[in-house]
Amino acid sequence: MVKQSLRTFPGLEPGAFQHPWDCKATHNLRALPGFERLCTWVMEYGFERAYYLNNTAENVQITPGQFPKIHRHLEWACQIIDVERPEIYMTVDPFPNSFTYGQTHPFITLTSGLLDLLDERELFFVIGHELGHIKCRHVLYTMMAHNISAILTAVGQATLGLGRLLGTGLELTLFDWSRKAELSADRAGLLCVQDRDIAMSTFMKMAGGARGLGNRMNPEAFIQQIRTYEDAEDSTLNKAYKLLLTAYRSHPFPIMRAKHLDEWVESGEFEALSGIKQQPPFAALTAPGSEASGRP
Repeated sequence: MVKQSLRTFPGLEPGAFQHPWDCKATHNLRALPGFERLCTWVMEYGFERAYYLNNTAENVQITPGQFPKIHRHLEWACQIIDVERPEIYMTVDPFPNSFTYGQTHPFITLTSGLLDLLDERELFFVIGHELGHIKCRHVLYTMMAHNISAILTAVGQATLGLGRLLGTGLELTLFDWSRKAELSADRAGLLCVQDRDIAMSTFMKMAGGARGLGNRMNPEAFIQQIRTYEDAEDSTLNKAYKLLLTAYRSHPFPIMRAKHLDEWVESGEFEALSGIKQQPPFAALTAPGSEASGRP
């Protein structure tokens, strides 16, 4: 059960926990000629309003009287990282996912598949992650990244295809920014849940978990998989393959997210910010004689 005694960070500024890759990518995005004008055009034509109306019509809003435990998680997470509480919704979708939309009226949506996959503490990490997007003011650019193809098609039709052609670089830049923004949101999730193991188990399940099989997953093997991924970065060819594999992804691979969050903890920056010391990953689960050490 998520405890209400978690440490809070009143007055927390986004810059205190944002990933440096996110900061640099955001600067590069804003420096693109015409980008801010495109954002203004998107807002003027009501993309945000359309998404909000569709969400409220199609999904169930989580309130104190509807899924009250999840609503309490939201309230606690908002208090921990000092962010105004957004609306939150549940949608029927077997794919485990969550997302945040809305620059002026942000809302979070969780899928039913996510609740089937994660336990209560892991869900709390995900809610903190989504609040991190709001805290870091990612939401407008996230909406742009998720809809850039449709936006460029509309611009291309208005400019005889020229806008679509010139927009390819913007599309790749937005996806690059989106992946790096996720790393900052993961840090916000860790500030909320305050336990690296919960974040790591969330990534492990998102990478390859299934309902009812969580207790059969081997955290030691997952940590070793992270190390193997790190070793594979040494080859120039591997780097090229990774670039091709991720160019049009809005999210980094779960293994990469786990790696970066682990590095933040190991660097001492998380403890310096939060005052919370972390044990080695999965130390309690992988000690000799523990239940995890004998998992099939």
